[in-house]
Amino acid sequence: MIPPWVPELPTDDRLAPEGPEQGNQPADEGSSEQPGDDGEQEGTTRPGPVRTVPLAPPARFYATRLNLGSFARSGDARDMRRGLGHYIKTGYGGAGTASRRLSGTATTAGALDRALSGLAAGEALPGSAADRKLLEGRSADEVMDAVVEAVRPVDGTLDAEASRAAARDALAEVLTRFPEADLLTLTPEQRALAIERFTACDVFRRIQLDVGKAIYENAPTASVALSRLKQVRDYIKETVAASFRRLRDAGRAITAGGVERLVRDAIRETVQVFEGFAE
Repeated sequence: MIPPWVPELPTDDRLAPEGPEQGNQPADEGSSEQPGDDGEQEGTTRPGPVRTVPLAPPARFYATRLNLGSFARSGDARDMRRGLGHYIKTGYGGAGTASRRLSGTATTAGALDRALSGLAAGEALPGSAADRKLLEGRSADEVMDAVVEAVRPVDGTLDAEASRAAARDALAEVLTRFPEADLLTLTPEQRALAIERFTACDVFRRIQLDVGKAIYENAPTASVALSRLKQVRDYIKETVAASFRRLRDAGRAITAGGVERLVRDAIRETVQVFEGFAE
């Protein structure tokens, strides 16, 4: 259900999967303890609790693909919402597991905020080309490439590629919204928009990786398929923005050190909205 490269959430996080989990880890073959034995041999260390991951059921995206296929053919937004609902409810077993699956989005969002804040403060990011002194006078594309490389280096996973594209999309949207903005000196408002847009873009790209094929295969033409995908992306963007607004209205704000928690909470609210559309 959750690939092994997805980062774990903090142990005190509220985003736990609903219901019992499957796939418990077998006992350590090298252990000398017997069931029911609470004692420990001298010189041994009792391992900590093992976090298990629920196993994916067969054909878990069937209902999602069915509804997204209908949406691709008709353009009915109700089918799109039902597809997203089943993506969360049946595809991932609920908002809890889906939020864990998307935990990498929050981790990368935190790295993006640190990179943009560091550049604005004139700091160099260790081990990367995102150095303000080196990037002075460079084009916006070159600055974006440097930031993306610092935030999400290539690691061979599709998740990394999705996050890299999402980070670039987010920075491009900031420049569209604020044409006078300088990526090396973004204001707090502009950085907040970058984080929000990155979250939405990354969630969309993960969904596209899992079930986007259902839209490509069922749309009557390639141009219609692209239009349908844009509808899905815009809807996800609106839902994520609404989640961030609710958190801001509740007194939450994007602050240094609190970005990952805020993004996790926004993702949790977003996937809960999606889950509510599943019949």
